[in-house]
Amino acid sequence: MNTILVTATEESTGKTAVALALAKLAAERGLSVGYMKPKGTRLQSNVGKTLDEDPMLARELLDLDAEMHDLEPVVYSPTFVEQALRGKEDSTELREQVRESFDSLAEDKDLMIIEGGGDLTTGGIVGLTDPDVAELLDAEVLLLSNYERPRDVDEVLAAVEDVGDRLLGVLFNAVPDASFDQLDTEVVPFLEGKHIPVLGVVPRQQTLAGVTVADLATELSAEILTDADGSAFVERFLVGAMSGDSALRHLRRTKDAALITGGDRPDLQRVALEAPGVKCLILTGGFRPPGAIVGEAEQKGVPILLVQSDTLTTIERAEDVVRSGRTRDAETVELMGELLHDHADVAGILGDGEETDGEETDDEEA
Repeated sequence: MNTILVTATEESTGKTAVALALAKLAAERGLSVGYMKPKGTRLQSNVGKTLDEDPMLARELLDLDAEMHDLEPVVYSPTFVEQALRGKEDSTELREQVRESFDSLAEDKDLMIIEGGGDLTTGGIVGLTDPDVAELLDAEVLLLSNYERPRDVDEVLAAVEDVGDRLLGVLFNAVPDASFDQLDTEVVPFLEGKHIPVLGVVPRQQTLAGVTVADLATELSAEILTDADGSAFVERFLVGAMSGDSALRHLRRTKDAALITGGDRPDLQRVALEAPGVKCLILTGGFRPPGAIVGEAEQKGVPILLVQSDTLTTIERAEDVVRSGRTRDAETVELMGELLHDHADVAGILGDGEETDGEETDDEEA
């Protein structure tokens, strides 16, 4: 039996989609596949009884007959971390729990896919970082990383050192078109020159990278103040807490963003409407903007969302929606499977020896 642990240099790198897509691709090749996420990190609340949504999705998509306490033996919630800091969690017992759950899930399986939690170092407080888990479960490690600029390679090298001899290879995910050529011609040869296998370069797909304004409004329970189209994608958020002139310089450099600010800041709202990269305004505190702002937004086709929550709460919720909420479903996994088929060495990852039809890199548009 083979065991592959999918981890990443940072959070929100696509671990769930990649892990489940690989599991489905392996099943299509006739393998009996199991799944496990030892540390549940994508939680709805901070109480220990809360379950991670990723194992629940895996159980559905992979048709697994397994209990949630085995699929996710450790609920890595804020409450759990606090208890660990106080010495109320036993690392040895936790490791035994993870091992027992793994043995139960791996019975009669050809391949086990292990999804890491958070990033590479999550779990260190109880001796269960992803490298620790890989050692415990005798797994090879597939390391995911984003790439936008050369200095991102530093994080890859540091992660590779942490993983050590268990490294299966590196998979670059959600790579922007502008970074593809440099990654292909400079970074990949550099890494391979250091005997670090690069198993794929997957292009960025906007439908996987962000959330539509309309979906964001639904998730935030926002009132839409304009009749503008809600199909634009938002990938990042800016907080309006600066002067108009400073904000204008900053906003002009961003793209696919939403400005989150109070409804009582018409100066910032007006500036944001001048920036082409701002796809919507999210106004907090229930403060309605002046009619002139709404009229200008209507004219420019920029949606305005009004929420009752404060700015900090809104930011946390909005970032959670973009990071993990709306794009993790069967359609996402299907699309990721197609991307891996076309842009990664699936046979090399799964270790089945078959040739894939796609190439590792391709600069066609996602």
